[in-house]
This record gives sequence, structure tokens and C-alpha cells, in this order.
Amino acid sequence: MYILERRQRVTASMEQAWDFLQNPVNLDLITPPDLRFRIVTEVPKVMYNGLIVEYKITIPLLGTHTWVTEIKHIREGYSFVDEQRLGPYRFWYHYHEIRPDGDGVLLLDRVCYQPPLGLLGRLIHFLYIKKTLERIFAYRRGRLEYYLSVPAIDR
Repeated sequence: MYILERRQRVTASMEQAWDFLQNPVNLDLITPPDLRFRIVTEVPKVMYNGLIVEYKITIPLLGTHTWVTEIKHIREGYSFVDEQRLGPYRFWYHYHEIRPDGDGVLLLDRVCYQPPLGLLGRLIHFLYIKKTLERIFAYRRGRLEYYLSVPAIDR
């Protein structure tokens, strides 16, 4: 099992950050374009416990995959989990949390994941998956900064 953790401070309020994160469509805004991410199912503007979302995602060198996640463990305004039901990983559990932090908020991500293919999956993780996830989360960081940083004059 591998764990990826990221923390990011943005100047948005708790309400602004939650409003952005609770809309499943916004995942497209923070996903690198080369993944050709698209939501297949109709989704509401506000997630709810048990929401199943189906995506298509193109993984460079590995092709297009169907990815189905369930939204669960929602603590309104603070945290939620998206857990893979079907997809490229053997296991994927992504915990999202928002915490107040001075005049902004701290965004926390903790992903516990396991690649498929046992020993071969470990090698692929070392050579490709880890770097790809780091690139995806670096892109996501920049996009979250763009969407959730409020200019000082508006605070």
C-alpha cells in the first residue's frame, strides 16, 4: 500500500472551498488536460453520500480506462472520501479535508492506493505511477491556487 499526502493553504474561506470541492464537475478543472478526463454519468452540483460517478480517463502509455468512484463519509463543509469501485488501481481511497487556517484554509489530501499486478505493479509504481501522481497533484495544486485564492482586496 502506498500513501500520497498533500497540504495546501489557500486564501478562500471555508465556505468558498467547500462550495468548489462539493461539485463533482469541478474535478475536471483541476485534472491535467493530457488525461482527457471526462465524467460519463450525470452528476448533481452538490455531492452526497453514496454518489457513484463514472469517469473516462486516458493514462499516458496505458490507454483509456473507466474509473468509477463512490463519494462517502461526507462531513458537510469539512471532509469527504472518494473511493474507487472500478478502475486502474487495485485499491484507491482518497480523503479530502478542509481546515480553517488564519485568514484562509488548509486543504488536505491523503490517498491510500495499491497498483494492480502485484510485484509487477510495484515496479510500474517505481518507474511510472509515483511520478505520474506527483505530476497530477502538482497540476492540481496550481489549479486550486487559481480557483481558491481570493485577492487581498476581496477578503
